[in-house]
Amino acid sequence: MPVYNFKQMAPVPSASDLVDIVLTRTQRRTPTVVHPGYKISRIRSFYMRKIKFTQQTISDRLTAMLTDFPRLSDIHPFYSDLCNTLYDRDHYKLALGQINTAKTLVDAVARDMIRMVKYGDSLYRCKCLKRAALGRMCTILKRQKASLSYLEEVRKHMSRLPALDPNTRTLLMCGLPNVGKSSFMNKITRANVDVQPYAFTTKSLFVGHTDYKYLRWQVIDTPGILDHSLEQRNTIEMQAITALAHLTCSVLYFMDISEQCGYTIEQQCNLFRSIQPLFANKQLVVVINKIDQQPWETLEADKKRMIEELVKESGPNTTMLTMSNVSEEGVSQVKNQACDKLLAARVDSRVSGNKVDSVMNRLQVVYPTARDGITREAFIPDSVLKEREEGEKKSKKKKSRVGYAPTVDDGEEEDDTPSESEDEEMDGAATAGGTRKKTARELMWENGGPGVWAPDYREQYDLADPEWRFDAIPQILDGKNIADYVDPDIEEKLRLLEEEEEQLQAEYEAANMERMDDDDSLDEMEKAAVTEIRDRIKIARTYKERPGGRNRPILPREVRGRAKDCHDTDAKLDAKAIEKRMEKYGVDVSQMLERGRKRERDDPRVRRRNTEREADKETDDSSDEEMKDSGRGISKGAAKRAKKERDQSVKRERSQARSHSKPREPSQMGLKDEAMAKVAKKVEGLGQKRWHGGSGEGDQRKAVHLVKWMNTGKKRNGTHYCR
Repeated sequence: MPVYNFKQMAPVPSASDLVDIVLTRTQRRTPTVVHPGYKISRIRSFYMRKIKFTQQTISDRLTAMLTDFPRLSDIHPFYSDLCNTLYDRDHYKLALGQINTAKTLVDAVARDMIRMVKYGDSLYRCKCLKRAALGRMCTILKRQKASLSYLEEVRKHMSRLPALDPNTRTLLMCGLPNVGKSSFMNKITRANVDVQPYAFTTKSLFVGHTDYKYLRWQVIDTPGILDHSLEQRNTIEMQAITALAHLTCSVLYFMDISEQCGYTIEQQCNLFRSIQPLFANKQLVVVINKIDQQPWETLEADKKRMIEELVKESGPNTTMLTMSNVSEEGVSQVKNQACDKLLAARVDSRVSGNKVDSVMNRLQVVYPTARDGITREAFIPDSVLKEREEGEKKSKKKKSRVGYAPTVDDGEEEDDTPSESEDEEMDGAATAGGTRKKTARELMWENGGPGVWAPDYREQYDLADPEWRFDAIPQILDGKNIADYVDPDIEEKLRLLEEEEEQLQAEYEAANMERMDDDDSLDEMEKAAVTEIRDRIKIARTYKERPGGRNRPILPREVRGRAKDCHDTDAKLDAKAIEKRMEKYGVDVSQMLERGRKRERDDPRVRRRNTEREADKETDDSSDEEMKDSGRGISKGAAKRAKKERDQSVKRERSQARSHSKPREPSQMGLKDEAMAKVAKKVEGLGQKRWHGGSGEGDQRKAVHLVKWMNTGKKRNGTHYCR
């Protein structure tokens, strides 16, 4: 697995986008409503919360950036030098340092402005300080525009870097451009590196993986290297130099002996000598490629001698192999040789290290020595041998079939399975011998447990012949389907059932005739009324038993007859409606209505209402007479206004008379004096005070307090002359 995964780095927003993110988050996550009437401590905490939230948001964002980007001093030297090659170490550190400085400045601004808000004496001053704090923070962020843009470009490039592990088993290919490195990588791995017949097709590091001896190997394809000084090499070549310098790997140096790459063998040997210091402490394989175009045997002697001397000068860790990517000759040998050399070198390095001694000291290998030359075989007791011989001679033990379900193997073991009579004999012998018969539960656990064993219920069948119990039930019998079997007595049973139905029908008709005899004494009107009453009872029963009416609450008795619709005059509970409805059923309700009128007259509330109504009528008559006596000096409009005012005064007096009860003494209410009564009344009012949906400081409400022409344009802080 790769040690560093730069693809998980979060995108870096630009300076303007970061300001928008911070201010929008502050607006959405903090209260937005404050009024001058609030306590000054509440106003201060309102604006201090906004400043703290903005500072915390900026600090979190910048800290995440600093955490995502790797520190060059803490990562592997390969990645550190690679970042220096691609992005310039100084520029990279300077950008991260500016972001860290911006974070410190934002924290300082927030700390200073919060200290000043604590001494704000009005909403206006606190608001101005808040605006100044947020403005200074945003200015600090806008100054980091160049650093943020640079870090975003670095992040994009680092996310495209190959995820390689500097510490795992690695094969590294190097050499001049267009010598066959990428083609070899495509052969031994599942990577798909672009291969073209011109130089510098590969411009960056490519990583592939292969398997050898059940191990995962990492294969790295590097860009081509030209033979000139280190200072003249460009960024593409420096990537290969960095990999050679810092990775512990097996190096494959490719040479094109056909010289189709555009470089002679002498130039390839000179490049090998120039980068030979990078091969120190590494296993080296010189790969002679493109032998399909120029075989190694037919190569000129001086060129062959030049290559052999080069391999001999490199030391004992260097091996030369020939191969061809087109014919795939020698490809597997090159791969296996490179892997074996690296595997042996890794083992040797670990054995020669300091950790081996500490591990070997904790290991102790004991080799037993023979005390004499006697051969001692395994000892088996005589009793065990005797039982084994007897067990082989004995026949298979018979087992009772009672209580066991039939299995697939019953047919195969037909000869060994005891018959039913043998089962009974075995059970009888067991009972006679005093042994308890096994229960179904015991048999179940002996034969696999629940879900595996099931009892054979055929044993309990009560048939004419017990031998029929275990017979298979056929589906077809005498050419007929058993499922379609017809009872021969079915017609007789059907006749008895029809006779029973006729008897029940006759009894029902006889009961109806008795009821009709009772109805014969009624006249036509009474019969019609009885029929209507029965129909209504039937309708009411059906309405009550309907599915939709079970979930509705039952109405109280005192409101059942009230009108459910103002337009349904027939549903009102008054004398005329009752009399009209009951006349349909032929019921005399005159006495009931008279009794109701008498009870209404005796009701004190109704009597008081009637008295007030009569007094109002007398007052209206007297006022009309006074208006007539006063002559024609008052107009009709004035008369109407006077009458309206008089009616309102009467209604007001009645309302006050109903709502204001007679005041009681403090001693009657359990209080000491008037002062204590006032305190109790105040406490009662506070306890009954309710919240009526007023807005608070947490409501996201943006109200326009000023018209647009007064609230637009540039203004200075504070008051100024209107002109």
